[in-house]
Amino acid sequence: MKKAIDFKIEKRLEGFLGRAGTLTTPHGVIETPSFVVVGTKGTVKAMTPEQLKEIGVQVTLANTYHLYLQPGNELIREAGGLHKFMNWQGPMMTDSGGFQVFSLGVAYGKELSKVVSVTDPSLLIPERSTAEDGVPRLATIGNDGVSFRSHLDGSLHYITPEKSIEIQHNLGADIIFAFDECTSPTETARYQEEALSRTHSWAKRSLEEHKKREEAKQEYANSSRFTLKGSDATQNSHILASLPQALFGIVQGGRSEELRKKSAKVIGEMDFDGFGIGGSFAKEDMSTAVKWVNEVLPEDKPRHLLGIGEPEDLFSGVENGVDLFDCVGPTRIARNGTMFTKNGKINILNAKFVKDFGSVDEGCGCNTCQNYTRAYLSHLFRAKEMLGATLASIHNVYFITNLVKQMRNAILNDTFHEFKNEFLKNYAKQSI
Repeated sequence: MKKAIDFKIEKRLEGFLGRAGTLTTPHGVIETPSFVVVGTKGTVKAMTPEQLKEIGVQVTLANTYHLYLQPGNELIREAGGLHKFMNWQGPMMTDSGGFQVFSLGVAYGKELSKVVSVTDPSLLIPERSTAEDGVPRLATIGNDGVSFRSHLDGSLHYITPEKSIEIQHNLGADIIFAFDECTSPTETARYQEEALSRTHSWAKRSLEEHKKREEAKQEYANSSRFTLKGSDATQNSHILASLPQALFGIVQGGRSEELRKKSAKVIGEMDFDGFGIGGSFAKEDMSTAVKWVNEVLPEDKPRHLLGIGEPEDLFSGVENGVDLFDCVGPTRIARNGTMFTKNGKINILNAKFVKDFGSVDEGCGCNTCQNYTRAYLSHLFRAKEMLGATLASIHNVYFITNLVKQMRNAILNDTFHEFKNEFLKNYAKQSI
């Protein structure tokens, strides 16, 4: 079967699990470690693909659940795949929809996210079988799959591992993920074990479905029926059918060292092209959990930390062997007026910025910092002008993307720890 990706390690971080490498996909090369910008519904909110390319974004990630509901994965396939549909020519990933099992289920109506503090008693979940908070769940988990009601119109849907893979093949991303169950670190040990067993079963089923579809795809591409004539949707479907896709398995296990290592071993022994590290992490021990996993996973395949994007966590992840990260954070906080700087985050709506004619982050190379002042950004947000979200998003995405690029260069130059210590010392100076 034709290989979908090629991963090469260029240099290792001495004494640690970190490494710098290259990941070659059908739509281009990703220099790792790299930050993956999230375009949930086939768009990075408030930004165009051209703007993403201009600021150096290498790879995007779209959301399987949301695109399945709107506009529909079959429509996107008819359009020639998501690359063509959204006009993004670079590498692309899609998640499995597994996180929505979490966000529409146990996390629905709670302040549970990818990173939580387990010391908050309001987030503790005594038993899955009860819903003592009275909040209705939109997703129900069974051993075969997940039934859920659309957050758009309430319609009932059922997603299995096979269905998730089918949807992702229709979307046509270079790298896709196995269907999994994301759990909260506040879950009971009993439920974590139950969910982990389900995730491993779903991983096997996802892999089997993926291989079946890849074999059929290549057989079709090599057949006499494969012709490239004209520029209609039929041709686009043929092109989409000819491109191999890589499948990453996802490691779960919550806060338990035993379960995390068990999951890494089980998933690592399956024939995946790479691996995702999933789950909702406890802030107190996220780096430890990542290290447990990456000490077990095969070294020669790429590793992706799902849903993590704060600078402190990125440094920790890179140090502990993560090659790729994705997070909605940079654009989400930008739309609320929060912006990264080398001295920490600022909220541009604060009164002190109304007459501040300096750039958002002195020395930053993004278009926003080169051409606009804090006062102007403050005006845009106060006036509720759409341009404010765009300019803030351009800066935040550039800041995080460039930060991870600097980490990569620091590994190559043997200066990673000096760079990390200097950055984090300055980043802690200012609070919003």
